[in-house]
Amino acid sequence: MFDNANISIFAGSGGHAFAERMCRYMGRPLGSSQVIRFSEGNTFVRINESVRDRDVYLVQPIGMSPNDEFVEILFWLDALKRSSALHVTLVMPYFGYAKGDKKDEPRVSIRARVCAECIELAGMDRVMTMDLHSPQVQGFFKKPMDHLYALPILCETIRQMNLENTVVVSPDAGYAKQARRFGAALGMPVAIGDKTRVAHDERAEVLEIIGEVKGKNALIVDDFTISGGTLVNLAHTLKQRGVKRIFALLSHNIISEAGVKRIENSPIELVVSTDTVINPNIQNNPRFKTISVAPLFAETIMRFYNCESISPLFSSVPGELFKAGIELSNLF
Repeated sequence: MFDNANISIFAGSGGHAFAERMCRYMGRPLGSSQVIRFSEGNTFVRINESVRDRDVYLVQPIGMSPNDEFVEILFWLDALKRSSALHVTLVMPYFGYAKGDKKDEPRVSIRARVCAECIELAGMDRVMTMDLHSPQVQGFFKKPMDHLYALPILCETIRQMNLENTVVVSPDAGYAKQARRFGAALGMPVAIGDKTRVAHDERAEVLEIIGEVKGKNALIVDDFTISGGTLVNLAHTLKQRGVKRIFALLSHNIISEAGVKRIENSPIELVVSTDTVINPNIQNNPRFKTISVAPLFAETIMRFYNCESISPLFSSVPGELFKAGIELSNLF
C-alpha cells in the first residue's frame, strides 16, 4: 500500500475505470467527484471533498469522445486550482489530439499545440501520458511531462504467447523506428509497409512490403487504429507475400464499430492493446485482448514520491507490475 497522505486521485468521466485500477494497485481510495451533462450539452464538474494543499492527480484520456473529454479536463483543472490544490498532475493515458502535431497543409490548426496551451492555462502543473503519436508533441507543453511507453509491457505480453519464426511489421516508414525497438526487444527481424494516404478519410493503401516475410508469422505494431483500414490492408498484403499467422499490437485502441467488423473479416487473428482508452466496441470480442497499463502509471507516481528513478520502466517491466496488469485485463 502506498500511504502518502498528501495525495488525492480523481477521475474524469472517461478515466474512471483506469483511475480505479491505479488506485487498486496503490491501495488507495479514489476521490469523490461528480460530472453532470445537461440536456443542451453543457458540462458541470464538482469535487466532493477537500483538496486544499494536496497533490492531486486527475485521470482523463482524450479518446473516444475527444471534445467532451478535453473540455471536461479544463473544467476539472480550474475547479481543482480554485479549491486550493497545491499541485495538479493530469494523467492523460491517451492524448487523441496529438495527431494534429504540425501544419502540413495551408490554413489548418496545429491542434495538439492549442490543446496543450489551453490545458496549461487552466492550471495543470505536470502531465503524464503514454506513446504520443509524435514525440515532438512533448515540446508543446512548457510544464514537466512524464512520457511513458507501452512497449515493455506489450513485448512481455508477446513473450508470454511464445510466438516463433515471427517478423515485426511497421505499417509505414513513419513508425519504422519504433518497430525496430520492438524488434530489438523481442529479438525479431523487422519489415516495413509502404503506405500512402491521400485524404483525411482515415483510409490508407499499402503498396509494398520492404523486408523478408514469406513463411513467417507477422506481428504488426502501431500506436493506434481508428478505422482498422491500415491494419487490414497490410494484413491482406502480408498474406499475399506468404505470411502464415498475423497478430497486431497497439498502444491505444480507439477502433470504431465498423473497424471492428473489418478486423473480424480479415486475416488478423488477434489485436492486443492497452486500456488507455475504454472502448466499448471491443469489449467481449475474442479478436481483441487488452492488458492494463494502469499499474505502470501508478508505479510511476509511487517512484516519483519515493525519489526513485522511473527510467527503468522505459525498457523493462517488473514482474509484479506485469502480473498486476494481467490481473486487471482480459488477456489470458
